Amino acid sequence: MLPWVVRRTRLPLLSLRCVDCRAESATTGQGRFRVNANGKLLDVWLLVRCVACDRTSKLTVHERTPVRSFDPVELHGYRVNDPELVTSRLLDPLLARRNRFTLDWTGAWRLETPSAWRDEAWPVQVEVVFEDPVPVRPERLIAQGLGLSRNEVLRRVKCDIPLRRSTSTGFTFVVMAGD
Repeated sequence: MLPWVVRRTRLPLLSLRCVDCRAESATTGQGRFRVNANGKLLDVWLLVRCVACDRTSKLTVHERTPVRSFDPVELHGYRVNDPELVTSRLLDPLLARRNRFTLDWTGAWRLETPSAWRDEAWPVQVEVVFEDPVPVRPERLIAQGLGLSRNEVLRRVKCDIPLRRSTSTGFTFVVMAGD
């Protein structure tokens, strides 16, 4: 079985309307949190910038949360703007739902495939692994990885999930020999 890996190359952009210029795209830039204390309660926001006008906006991560309910390592990560914590929060679907944004993965990922896959005996079985939840349509991913047209993929590939429905979880497929 050949391994293919879908790997993130950068953080995805956010599809989020700017209140100033009405543009639809924002970025986390360097990835900064803002932590605000109100007595024994904390508010934590992830700061994002509009790609068009550079306006900063806040995404609510925690709102009016008691200080004692935070894990000390997590709280320290918010204070020092830990890049891994920025990534995990940005990729959290609950944060996206709460703050009404979606992730735009265009140009933010790459597919890594073994170079000598054509030397394998036919049919070739491939396992696709996602390191991050990049939503892609399997038929497009397979077409890119094999260098085939999407019609050829539909004809020659047997997959354990629907080819025309986006997924961000691993799957396997078998490529049958060409004519």
